Amino acid sequence: MTAGGYSLMSKDTDQKKFDVGGQAVLEGVMMRSPNATAVTVRRPDGSMVTKLTPFVPLKDKYPLVGKPFIRGIVNMATMLYYGMNTLEDSTKMLGLLDEEPSRFEKWLSEKTGKSVDKIVMGVAIVLAVALAVGLFMLLPHLFVGFLKNTAGVAKIWAELAGGGLRILLLVGYMVFCGMVPDVRKTFQYHGAEHKSVHCHESGKHLTPENAKAFSRLHPRCGTAFLLIVFLVSIILSVCVQNYLIPENTHSVLRFLARLAMLPVVAGISYELLMGLAHSKSRLACVLRWPGMQMQRLTTREPDEKMLECAIVSVNIVLNGFPEGCKKTSEGWGVFRSFVESEPGYRPSAAEISGENGSADGFDVSSEADQEPVTAEDGAYASEAGHAEHNG
Repeated sequence: MTAGGYSLMSKDTDQKKFDVGGQAVLEGVMMRSPNATAVTVRRPDGSMVTKLTPFVPLKDKYPLVGKPFIRGIVNMATMLYYGMNTLEDSTKMLGLLDEEPSRFEKWLSEKTGKSVDKIVMGVAIVLAVALAVGLFMLLPHLFVGFLKNTAGVAKIWAELAGGGLRILLLVGYMVFCGMVPDVRKTFQYHGAEHKSVHCHESGKHLTPENAKAFSRLHPRCGTAFLLIVFLVSIILSVCVQNYLIPENTHSVLRFLARLAMLPVVAGISYELLMGLAHSKSRLACVLRWPGMQMQRLTTREPDEKMLECAIVSVNIVLNGFPEGCKKTSEGWGVFRSFVESEPGYRPSAAEISGENGSADGFDVSSEADQEPVTAEDGAYASEAGHAEHNG
């Protein structure tokens, strides 16, 4: 199908099944297909705004990164990078970055040559990585060292105890996040993302009513991926720390060895996640059960408006903007209902007559008034694997 002057789904893509994945963002949902992303947020006036970004998958440029295990390593890195970019996009689309910067922010921007939002996002990424490494790696590592060196616990049992502490910290962190009202709302959008993906994969018509009936848990969820990462890291840590690293190795070097294992852990975990998600065997159901249950901490039941946002993202990422779609000056699609995002939708005469000019606080125009968008005009992004997992 084509939209906006370019084909989102190539002939080869149309002929074979692929996974649609995504993540919850501020007041909305991002969806990703093999060659595009769509971010939809609901503005305070009730309208939905969607940004569509086509990209060339990294594996199409460099086939090596699409190979098993390697694709998991690259996918984790790109998922983190583009996940942060998507959050930044959602804040822009909501108008949260339109406030006048402070004197300090202006000074910082002049000194660094970067925009304020880029600086803030960069600081947020650094702090998030520092928190993750400190909480889920350094603290358990110190705990293992205490058990071995002070409490006299055997190495293998100390490593297993350290792994158990990592999982407890992960669960505790998720429970704490779920207590924050804004995060809890994002968890609802996370549930909306899963339900709409389930509905799409079932072949049913994408409507809030149909999507509502599906589970908010999904086997390809990033929460399940995190749990698999933790379990794989425990197994590798026991093997590496006990059998490959000499007994008298300094604690700092042991910690660096744990960090160095992250790419290996990511590669193995990704293959396990994809294998379990697509298998219908009884063993696979049993093995993916813990990850499915963990999602009860990171998802909540969404309302119909949240489901609408997720459905709009699915429709746009698969089919592009409908002909005559209203757009903002930035090129973002504007929708009042999920129906307006469906392929083949045509606005009524009354809607067409009221398209041009200003509406709801931002300028909109008909797609017919704009230059056609081509794949070359889009902002290209990278993607590692053919299969995506949900946020």
